[in-house]
This record gives sequence, C-alpha cells and structure tokens, in this order.
Amino acid sequence: MANPDDEGRIAAVRAYNRFYTRQLGVLDQQVFESPYSLSEARVLYELANRQHLSAKEIGAELDLDPGYLSRIVQKFADDGLISRKPVPADRRQHQLNLTAKGRQAFAKLDRNSHDDVAGMLRPLSESERRRLTGAMATIEHLLDSTALLATAILREPRPGDMGWIVQSQGAAYAREYGWDSSFEALVADIVAKFLNSFDASRERCWIAEIDGVPVGSVMLVRGDDEVAKLRLLLVEPSGRGQGLGRRLVGECINFARASGYRKITLWTQSILTAARRIYQDAGFVLVASEPHRSFGQNLIGETWEMKL
Repeated sequence: MANPDDEGRIAAVRAYNRFYTRQLGVLDQQVFESPYSLSEARVLYELANRQHLSAKEIGAELDLDPGYLSRIVQKFADDGLISRKPVPADRRQHQLNLTAKGRQAFAKLDRNSHDDVAGMLRPLSESERRRLTGAMATIEHLLDSTALLATAILREPRPGDMGWIVQSQGAAYAREYGWDSSFEALVADIVAKFLNSFDASRERCWIAEIDGVPVGSVMLVRGDDEVAKLRLLLVEPSGRGQGLGRRLVGECINFARASGYRKITLWTQSILTAARRIYQDAGFVLVASEPHRSFGQNLIGETWEMKL
C-alpha cells in the first residue's frame, strides 16, 4: 500500500515541476524567445562550453534519445550552426564544434536567458533572493548525488539569525536525539543573555551560510577575564561533509587567543560523538563527566577544556 505522505510529496513535486516549467516558458516549446526547444538549447550550451564533443558524448551527458539528438545535430548542421569532423579513433563518430554563426546564436540565447532570469528576480527583495537561490541549491544537492557541495561562508549574525539559532537547535536535537522543549528553552536563554550583555571585544557569534541559507553556528562568550566558553555549536545536515564544524571551532579558538583568554571551556554530552571528535582534534581535553537527566533524557554531561 502506498504511503499517504509519499503520495502527497509526489503530487507536490509534480506540481512544482509544472509551475517551474511555466516560469521558464518551456511549455511554449521555445526557450527565452528563441527559435530553439529546451533540448536544442541544452545542446547549444554544451557545444558552447566544451570543445570537440561527439554526439555520443552529448547524448550521454544530457540523457537524450540518440535518434532525437541525431535530428537536432542535423538541423544545426543544415542551419550552419555547427561543423562536423570525423573522430580519428572512430570514423563513425564526429567531433562537433560551433561555427561563428553558432556562437552568435548561443550568445543571443545566453543573453536572453540572463535577462529573463534577472527579470524574474527583480521584484524580489534581497532576502527573498537569498531564500530562492538557497532553496534551489538544496534541491540540487538532494537530487543530484554528483553535485559539488557549495563552500560555506562564515559571517557575523544579522537580524533574525538569533531566532534561527534557537529554532534550528531545538529542531535538530528533537529530531536526532529526541530531546524535549526544555533544551530549546535553554538555548533561548543562552541567546538572550548573549544579546543583552554582548561584549564585542571579547565575544563573538559566527553563522555559517551556503548560498544565502544559514547551515551552522557557534558562539564564544565570556566566562571571566581568563576563561571563554564555547557554546551552541551546530551544523545542519545540509552543511555537513566539508569540515564546517572544525572551521567554526577554529574561529572560536583564534578569537579567544587574540582576545587574551587563557582557556576555553565547553559543556557537551557523551552521545554527541561528532562534536566530541571535533573538540578532541582541536586540542580540547575531557576534564569531567557526570550523569544527569535533562531534556527528557538520561545523559552524561562532559566538561572539556583547552589551554591557550
């Protein structure tokens, strides 16, 4: 029996596909006010950006039917857009290259594509544009196993980021470890104290961002004149796999040293194995552990320290 949730998701994806193809004008079978279909435009793009491709290579890259691709290639040849030269190792295959006329045709198509997308983005605010491109990157990363991870940037928090820290921490630990809302309350209290008594000379918060979307965070706060506390390290699943947790911890260590602290301390839980490994690799040492019941779970709290 089909899962009702999956059926709903399938319908949502299909609806999105219909919406987005309408946005791009693909349903009219012509792309960006050009005489080319979507498949023809994709072939032009490949030829414009790579040299000496064979039809076989283009077909494999774009997953096009060989007969359909053959008709596209013949049309381009008839229109003077491409030149064909036999492949020395296989005379049945031809190297395809754009002619001067073909490059002019692609340049116009590329310019119209740029202008159409710019027009689509124009009514959106800067934050809406970041959300849009971030959502697109998420779709690509989830559906294309070969897609390269975009490099995260680390930045200072902006308005709204502190609320995101509370929400993301609460959601992540409920989802991954079953912690209850008392943990989110603790995070909210830490964030509130940071905002209310922030000392820019001795405290920092970093937000990790990929394509305009927050995917991680950490804080370094003052304990006393000699001791800093590392707090609220988190990397979302969409930001994992590129050493982002280590980068965030490294920023804390560098800032603590520059600010004159002699030691950094942190409190974590024994079940957070990935975070513990990051702390250990960075030079932190486990100095105390104690069982406790918090956040609806039986846990073992750990105190780690690093001398600077």
